[in-house]
Amino acid sequence: MLSRVQKLKGQFAHIYVVVLLPTKEQNELFVHSYFKYGMELGKPTFVPVEDLEMGFEKIVKIAISRGVCKRQDVITKLKAEAMDVFLQVLTSIPGIENHDANALNQAIGSIEAIAKASKEYILQNTDLSADKAEIISRFFRDSNFYMSPKINRSEKQVI
Repeated sequence: MLSRVQKLKGQFAHIYVVVLLPTKEQNELFVHSYFKYGMELGKPTFVPVEDLEMGFEKIVKIAISRGVCKRQDVITKLKAEAMDVFLQVLTSIPGIENHDANALNQAIGSIEAIAKASKEYILQNTDLSADKAEIISRFFRDSNFYMSPKINRSEKQVI
């Protein structure tokens, strides 16, 4: 079954596999086979159920949820929200502005990838200055640096 799922996974963008597992032993055997076969978590999504009726209900709920998400353009909204969070995280680093965060996003990608990137890698793949690349590199590696309070120079207090 898992080899058929692997073939189908390549043919569909979104695939959900409902698996009938009525007993605890069958569930344990499935989990063991899942990891033995080297399946990637969540790709595809397996939906374990105890009986066929429950399986049908799950399929219907998944279809309705995907339809609602598509109709309301939820994916685009989530991507926009994720980008806002991405920008907030990176611009919380002292000296890093919106355009710097956008450059890092386009050149390196996720926050995790940026955190792993060396100063040299940041310099090679972005137009950021050496000082900013150093700040980013230190921020993700030096706890004394990232625990210090941010000084926000753009906001001036009016007395």
